[in-house]
Amino acid sequence: MIKAIIFDMDGVLIEAKDWHYEALNKALRLFGMEISRYDHLVTYDGLPTRRKLEMLSLERNLPRGLHKFINEMKQQYTMQMVYNLCKPRFYHEYALSNLKKDGYKMAVCSNSIRETIEIMMKCASLDIYLDFYVSNQDVKNGKPDPEMYNKAIEKMHLSPSECMIVEDNENGIKAAKASGANVMIVADVSDVNYDNIKKHIKMFEGRV
Repeated sequence: MIKAIIFDMDGVLIEAKDWHYEALNKALRLFGMEISRYDHLVTYDGLPTRRKLEMLSLERNLPRGLHKFINEMKQQYTMQMVYNLCKPRFYHEYALSNLKKDGYKMAVCSNSIRETIEIMMKCASLDIYLDFYVSNQDVKNGKPDPEMYNKAIEKMHLSPSECMIVEDNENGIKAAKASGANVMIVADVSDVNYDNIKKHIKMFEGRV
């Protein structure tokens, strides 16, 4: 039986992947550098900002002394977009409110920092349905490492087989599968609706 649903955030509950991409590039352009759309989709999508910056230092000689400043600027630019663009979506509110009524435990595991998760979930009016968050600040290794999903499952006092993880990108899917949980893969935030979630739960429980 599935007893809990763990959501990724960007691209699952919030259409924010482009926000992070644009905010980081805005910070990088201060130093004459940027990540192409192709490289973002193929290599960097879903990774924590600190990991992206480390990769840029290794591959393109970005000075490591700039990491802290670029990360801080990226967070500021991201927050500007969050406050301007992050709004409630009815189908997400409907899904999570009904899942809560159905008795499922729910959490968010995201490679974002905790403040970003808290603000986005509040702006999207989803915070009231979630039991807790696991951010990149709560683990040593972000996705594609399964550490944050393992931590969330352990915190719920459940086995991986009792949990369903909702993910959208390659790094997140790798982390979710490595945790041993059931994995619902979505292509778009609109796929994260009550009927689709319940359909996947039935499928994983062998009731379809």
